[in-house]
Amino acid sequence: MNQNLAFADYAVFIIYFIVVSVYGYTVYSKRKKDEHDAKAYFLAEGNLTWWAIGASLIASNISAEQFIGMSGEGFFLGIAVAAYEWLAAVALIIVAVWFIPVYLKNKIYTMPQFLKTRYNESTALIMAVFWLFLYVFVNLTSILYLGAVAINGLAGGEYLHVIMVGLAVFALIISLGGMKVVAYTDVIQVAVLIIGGLVTSYIALTTVGQYFGVGENAIAGFKVLMREAPEHFKMIIPKPTATSSQLEIDKYLTFPGLMSYVAGIWIINLNYWGCNQYITQRALGADLQTARTGILFAGMLKLLMPLIVMLPGIAAYVLYQNGHLPQLVGGKDGAYSAVLTFLPTGLKGLSVAALTAAIVASLAGKVNSISTIYTLDIHKKYIQKEAGEKQQVNIGRIAVFAAMLLAVLFTWNDILGIGGVGGFTYIQKYTGFISPGVFAMFFLGMFWKRTTGTAAIVGVILGFVLSVLFNEYAPMLFGNETLLYTAYPNGKGAFEIPFHICMGLSFFFTMLAMIGISFAGPKVNPKAFEIDAEMFKVKPQTTVLIVITLLIIVALYVKFW
Repeated sequence: MNQNLAFADYAVFIIYFIVVSVYGYTVYSKRKKDEHDAKAYFLAEGNLTWWAIGASLIASNISAEQFIGMSGEGFFLGIAVAAYEWLAAVALIIVAVWFIPVYLKNKIYTMPQFLKTRYNESTALIMAVFWLFLYVFVNLTSILYLGAVAINGLAGGEYLHVIMVGLAVFALIISLGGMKVVAYTDVIQVAVLIIGGLVTSYIALTTVGQYFGVGENAIAGFKVLMREAPEHFKMIIPKPTATSSQLEIDKYLTFPGLMSYVAGIWIINLNYWGCNQYITQRALGADLQTARTGILFAGMLKLLMPLIVMLPGIAAYVLYQNGHLPQLVGGKDGAYSAVLTFLPTGLKGLSVAALTAAIVASLAGKVNSISTIYTLDIHKKYIQKEAGEKQQVNIGRIAVFAAMLLAVLFTWNDILGIGGVGGFTYIQKYTGFISPGVFAMFFLGMFWKRTTGTAAIVGVILGFVLSVLFNEYAPMLFGNETLLYTAYPNGKGAFEIPFHICMGLSFFFTMLAMIGISFAGPKVNPKAFEIDAEMFKVKPQTTVLIVITLLIIVALYVKFW
């Protein structure tokens, strides 16, 4: 099967590139008079619309780790991995109703600013450094590597480094225009990735139908998937027993059944959507109602994502198991690229454009956040306190370039070993090292007035240390016997605790420590935020959006439980 792209595919891709670039330049030209306004550059002048906020959130979130990584997990686990997306919609509801009012009322521009305002400078500085390392060495590197590998496979397998540099340059072109250019080009990006992603899923299902003799019918193809791989259509991964195979154990370690819903997946989602620079930068581009509507719009779009990014992985699994796919390049993370090879000329180019849109939008959003944190929370405060508006914008652009350069250098030969772990799991696991402490610190800081700065510093450090201990040193902590019923042999004579459960344990003990330390302080911390019931009231149209989203999620879980 020839994976090389035809002329028509390149033409479709070039048209996409021109449209996004021209539109981005048009947006930039309209705000060129504010080129040296720091607020305009970092926060889009505070006037984003709800649809731009929602589209930008999805475009920055849906990237190579979803298209490639989640499709790979669909190949490996099945529909259980959709829980990340469907419960993200619930997390977005929580963020829209309860978290965003706190941020907007207190005029929070960045997450380190939140920590300084609520706690102290030390906490803000520690977390600014944490986030910069996380965004550069986990998020940027994994997205760039996975995206380059996927597109390279379709382009013939000889252009990995050229594609890597091309993706980085494309993202730089968009991100150097500031937050408004990023947000409004994301509207095009998310339209392309949804249309291209749906086309890919449709072709994957019709291909399954064709190979299994039920005709080129997407619905019939879906029924074939359910018939041929029934274990891939269960939301709960069963707990292993003493007689379980290594494959069954590995699946549980990746997504430990009901225990995922007790702790890990909620910490991942609430921390990502509620305590994350990507969210606040877009939400602060509007008033409360507009921000809420935009976030809820993003939540509804999240319900579509498994259809786009997970279903092709299951289709690849069924085709592969029945000898209709060649050897996957890159293991399970090669599932999406393998499915793309079935697309006809032209549509293949559209799907590559969709994948590129997801990668570039996410890279641009993340480097913009890196730029904002570095410029406003480190450089302006500790290096060049007198920096004016023009200098801040220029520093921000230098930070964008430096972050992307580091990402390219560390993905050039996969120094971090992303390919060996699996892209989606790599991001979730290593982000999870700081998520428990960060989420505990934010949650208590927002909603418990007694939480102290000392407790916050202890919490973020303790959360990280506990996560490392539980993830990396389970045998040392629990011996060679399964003292925790969630720990199972990993095939190497040791015991491993699923990282979702590690996060839950870390979060629980971190919360206990922070609460205990805070009880030694005043009953009301002088830096506590003012909270009143009026902040959390929602309008009728907002309630309707929330109810519709929740009903769809309940229906999906009833179908696939």
